[in-house]
Amino acid sequence: MATLNGKPVDRPAVSFYEIGGFDVNPADPDRFNIYNSPSWQPLLRLAEEETDLIRMRAPERRPVAHNDASEFFKTETWEEGDSRFSRTTCKEAGRTMTALSRRDAALDTTWEVEHLLKDVGDLRAYLELPDSVEDYDVDVSKMAAEEATLGERGIVMVDVGDPICQAAALFSMADYTVVALTEPELFHRLLQRFARPIMERTERVAREFPGHLWRIFGPEYATPPYLPPRLFDEYVVRYTGPMVEAVQRYGGFARIHCHGRIKEVMPLIMKMHPSGIDPIEPPHQGNVELSYMRREYGRDLVLFGNIEITDIENLDPSIFEARCRQSILDGTTGPGCGFVLMPSASPYGREISRTTMANYRTMVRLVREMFA
Repeated sequence: MATLNGKPVDRPAVSFYEIGGFDVNPADPDRFNIYNSPSWQPLLRLAEEETDLIRMRAPERRPVAHNDASEFFKTETWEEGDSRFSRTTCKEAGRTMTALSRRDAALDTTWEVEHLLKDVGDLRAYLELPDSVEDYDVDVSKMAAEEATLGERGIVMVDVGDPICQAAALFSMADYTVVALTEPELFHRLLQRFARPIMERTERVAREFPGHLWRIFGPEYATPPYLPPRLFDEYVVRYTGPMVEAVQRYGGFARIHCHGRIKEVMPLIMKMHPSGIDPIEPPHQGNVELSYMRREYGRDLVLFGNIEITDIENLDPSIFEARCRQSILDGTTGPGCGFVLMPSASPYGREISRTTMANYRTMVRLVREMFA
């Protein structure tokens, strides 16, 4: 919190992002729970005992009385071998639209095998759904209780998607980019459809859970090479900017989550006046160095990054240590609001290798050594 408030700190904060952030239960014997693997236990303990915890939590959502989504959407789930499938069917405007997702027991990730919207006709049908299917009530009591339990060990961060995140996820990336480029009027209608309820929930949570860090994810859908910067302005700044404003109106801190090539859209991100940004990916995953971000934007933004998860999992520990040391220097040299050492993601397989474990330990050790 000192970092977020621009106050002096004795060292940079260290976060393992999803590790210590996600709500996991190592004691759950479910075969789809990778975190019950013995190899995960030392890493989970390291995060809990030696990092600055940022719990990633969304407010609890419950359909309001007039929400009639169940009349239009049906979902069935089943297992085949080591995979769990979920199929959603939506019927509207004479069309039957289907989506299919798959989750494998050995990996904590979900693949969208089939997306709900496949062409402009599906989009037009989806837009005929009543607005009420998007209406949910929100409750912040569980987040407040968890923060009270955390005490001085960390904070609870409100974790929410923006309108473009919800809209783009309805399509495959190929279909999304074509629709967003060639059907701007229709795509704006879709964004507006999601913007109203998202803003209502954002306003309420910001008011009832004030002064907290937020992570707003989704803007990466509009970064190059997917869309040109002019559409980032139209599709992100126009709809995500009001979310940032609402968070900050109640003393909160809005962190923009945006993977990939952010250099071209940084001036547009700054138009929204966020408090922070992550994960600041260097080439070749992204196109900006942390030193550049510190120099150009560090006076106005808390920088979260910029360790690539691929480096944690694959680099020899001696090489990783040098790269991690450089990130710490780049993130703390010169004037700036603050820096949090953090990876871009976390492992999602059942086994944590010795290399991965050693490199996570290096992150904690280096900060202590360099700021002793």
